[in-house]
Amino acid sequence: MEETYAPRCSMPAELHHPYSKFSDWKFKLFRVRSMERAPLPGEMQLERGALSGVVASAPLGETVGDVVGLPGSVMKLWLGGKSKENVEGPGKRVDLKLQEMDTYMNHLRCLCRLCGGALRKAKGPEHEVQGLLDEASMSALRRVGCKATSWPEVILKVFKVDVAGDMEVVHPPFFCQRCWTLAMRGGGFCSFSRTHVPGWRPHTTLCLLCTPRNPHYRGERKRRKPTRGAQHLAKRTKWDLQDNAAIVGEKRAWRTVIDPPQGPGLRPWVRSSVQRAQWVKSITLCQKEHLSARLLSEDLPVDFLSSVTCQVCDHLLSEPVQSPCRHLFCRSCIAKYIYSLGPHCPACTLPCGPADLTAPAKGFLGVLHSLPLLCPRESCGEQVRLDSFRAHCLGHHLEEVDGDHKSAENSLDNFLPVNKGGRPRQHLLSLTRRAQKHRLRDLKTQVKVFAEKEEGGDTKSVCLTLFLLALRAGNEHRQADELEAMMQGRGFGLHPAVCLAIRVNTFLSCSQYHKMYRTVKATSGRQIFQPLHTLRTAEKELLPGYHPFEWQPALKSVSTSCHVGIIDGLSGWIASVDDSPADTVTRRFRYDVALVSALKDLEEDIMEGLRERGLEDSACTSGFSVMIKESCDGMGDVSEKHGGGPPVPEKPVRFSFTIMSVSIQAEGEDEAITIFREPKPNSEMSCKPLSLMFVDESDHETLTGVLGPVVAERNAMKHSRLILSVGGLSRSFRFHFRGTGYDEKMVREMEGLEASGSTYICTLCDSTRAEASQNMTLHSVTRSHDENLERYELWRTNPHSESAEELRDRVKGVSAKPFMETQPTLDALHCDIGNATEFYKIFQDEIGEVYHKANPSREQRRSWRAALDKQLRKKMKLKPVMRMNGNYARKLMTREAVEAVCELVCSEERQEALRELMGLYIQMKPVWRSTCPAKECPDELCRYSFNSQRFAELLSTVFKYRYDGKITNYLHKTLAHVPEIVERDGSIGAWASEGNESGNKLFRRFRKMNARQSKTFELEDVLKHHWLYTSKYLQKFMEAHKDSAKALQATIDTVGSQETQEDADMSLDVPDF
Repeated sequence: MEETYAPRCSMPAELHHPYSKFSDWKFKLFRVRSMERAPLPGEMQLERGALSGVVASAPLGETVGDVVGLPGSVMKLWLGGKSKENVEGPGKRVDLKLQEMDTYMNHLRCLCRLCGGALRKAKGPEHEVQGLLDEASMSALRRVGCKATSWPEVILKVFKVDVAGDMEVVHPPFFCQRCWTLAMRGGGFCSFSRTHVPGWRPHTTLCLLCTPRNPHYRGERKRRKPTRGAQHLAKRTKWDLQDNAAIVGEKRAWRTVIDPPQGPGLRPWVRSSVQRAQWVKSITLCQKEHLSARLLSEDLPVDFLSSVTCQVCDHLLSEPVQSPCRHLFCRSCIAKYIYSLGPHCPACTLPCGPADLTAPAKGFLGVLHSLPLLCPRESCGEQVRLDSFRAHCLGHHLEEVDGDHKSAENSLDNFLPVNKGGRPRQHLLSLTRRAQKHRLRDLKTQVKVFAEKEEGGDTKSVCLTLFLLALRAGNEHRQADELEAMMQGRGFGLHPAVCLAIRVNTFLSCSQYHKMYRTVKATSGRQIFQPLHTLRTAEKELLPGYHPFEWQPALKSVSTSCHVGIIDGLSGWIASVDDSPADTVTRRFRYDVALVSALKDLEEDIMEGLRERGLEDSACTSGFSVMIKESCDGMGDVSEKHGGGPPVPEKPVRFSFTIMSVSIQAEGEDEAITIFREPKPNSEMSCKPLSLMFVDESDHETLTGVLGPVVAERNAMKHSRLILSVGGLSRSFRFHFRGTGYDEKMVREMEGLEASGSTYICTLCDSTRAEASQNMTLHSVTRSHDENLERYELWRTNPHSESAEELRDRVKGVSAKPFMETQPTLDALHCDIGNATEFYKIFQDEIGEVYHKANPSREQRRSWRAALDKQLRKKMKLKPVMRMNGNYARKLMTREAVEAVCELVCSEERQEALRELMGLYIQMKPVWRSTCPAKECPDELCRYSFNSQRFAELLSTVFKYRYDGKITNYLHKTLAHVPEIVERDGSIGAWASEGNESGNKLFRRFRKMNARQSKTFELEDVLKHHWLYTSKYLQKFMEAHKDSAKALQATIDTVGSQETQEDADMSLDVPDF
């Protein structure tokens, strides 16, 4: 007994089974986590000695308890309890079964668990199926919302395969780089490629992984050619997978002609008669209902024979119907075929629906009914007409069986080609819905009774299971797999948020998306994309007005309702009796509701920031500060020649905001800790629209009327704190607003200053144009919103009874009431454009040598401009533009451009001055363009004052002819105020209006996409679509599915016409200074 039990007792502790039944023990046995290597011959001697010593020195009970913990090899278990010591004798024989299993497992380690391909063929590292996610993969998946920590969780979601119960003796332990790429591209949620996971089976004697499939296989690269005509080599595709994993991606097989296709892309040639036989077995099931063509007594021509037989079942026509393509079928057969395989002709695949079927000509019916059939009864052998065949067979039946005449009639009723005794019984699928309910009434009652008795009343599951079993019985396994996946809630379709991200980022309107959804569903037979109503449900969570919140204290003059969507832009404005109705169309979100939606969109980034800073989640519920950048700009004339509505000016204005940073004042900390900072503050993807209005930005009264409610909400939010649930806990936020994204024209409009041609040229200081030209660098920022309000009161009341000139000099250019507070700063984008415009004019003057001439004529200036445009087009590929834009300004302000201009300047001295001037500008530019100049360009920041002094010196000496007593607005700000603003705010470029300006192109594209007769609804569509376009949540999905979106956008023409040159260049227009 000791010798019998000793090998079993030496198995590892994790494999020692506590089960009494062999089946339970076997189940526990093969769920091993690791496969230990077999001991080497040297180690075996030590193990055998140790084991024999323990067994010999202990009783049976102690032996079982002590030896069970000794390490052993799993290979022993495959030998039915034998150990390698028992197998190998004194001559060191090797057991063939052990060697065979080693070989099989070596083969498994070379294959991919998911696609079955060889690991050596996939370029890249291999990955453990049961391993944990590495840091790079985990961080990439976290960015798209996947919180999995191990590969089995990701594989289950992406490939729909549970690998948690894998056995090392059956399943490969690794998967390849291609499958890793598919999992990462799917974001850990879904897969965009049809990866067929093979069904791995245990090793057998005739295992195709260890032995070649082809009996003619040889080790060389050459293969034996098959006998001609008997077999052919079917081409294998990338996804050609078999039941056994050994043949995947490694070997090719000889197949007969009628073998079914082994992959989704293969369709071997099949004879039509064989195909029809398959249809009879799986679809029509009319073997006992229709007459075979073999009953024809004469040897008829093949073409005639095909004209009187059904093109679906190959039987003689029964109740013949004719398709539009002139093919003939049995009525019941074609009805079943259309229901199963789609509305097309089986013979020529042209479209053919049930409504298109008609009765054939009467002449043909006469020929069909007169066909002579040979009686199948052996003792008869008589030729009978087709229309008399039923009566003839019925006579034989009555002679043989003296039974009920009625039962005989019923038994042979199916052989009738035409039921002349009454209306033919139609097939269930050809009936109306009401008739189908009537016919299946008894069955429905029985199923309902069974479901209530056995399945708790779940009739739907019973019916789906019956349908699934019927599909399996008919070998419709692909359709059955899809049905089973749908029943288990893991369908083939995309997530609604993914579909919404694709629709928004490919600029598809609702109708265009619906057409694409129907087309994909009809052609593929699967609901890959989700219907529109699910997308609208996903939209609601992302648009403002979905999440509850609270203000403490409540906002003054603002409703406490949380669920407010798009509203009229004039709502909230208190109109007086004397006010005339505003001649404008405007739509907006309520400011506080929009900020709540934007914060919820950043919820995951905020929580990630708390974790990265090591802050306790539950302790950080208050002290959050949110910095908001506000932008507002007109978009120029976007009028179109169609559409109804009031005759409003088509010069839209957009007001938008960007969440620049979120910080928290933690307990015990002196400074606030920034937990989120916008990585791309000047991108149109982060600039969220708040209000769209059709109003001219020069119309001060209408603009103030439209933006008045926004200003009221903004001022109310400054003195309250928001209570919002973030990360499952209620947290309080305070908002700080900075209006920096305005060009000079809009700043003067909002702060009540005179236009840009005023004597007081600066919106930051009180300098006049003459003072700024004499002293170009030594100025400081002195203006503020409160000071402008005070000066407006002086302008309005004139308390000192001064003259107009004296009063204007006292208020320093304030001529209207400031209605919105702006941050005293410099807009980097418009600074570039304004300075580039000035350099363009300097280049013209230098080409024409204006420093020698007093008053050049207009024709001379035109010729200089033409020469400059021609040179820039030739050397820099710069096309002339009517108005300076951002792209043109960036290319013009380079050393290459000034070298091209110097070729047209005759004087060497003037060329050197131009080169020095451009070199100084290029050194100064990064200071106001960079997001953080102290980190990105510290050297240029330190030299800025020196460079600006030298720049001003050149302007006042070499180019004195142009800057004697005058200077442009942006050149003054560039030379005088940049260092002070950078020292105060830390950056100028991060607070620019570039994101809002880039949205101009989006507005035009959204408007074309959502063209509607009413401008009101049109603005609502554009505002909603633009908000979704800036959603961080959808952007993460688009990053994960970028390739799919590109393919979709390449196949669908969303606009219908090419973008205009204005849109394509994304021109950022500013007034010509």
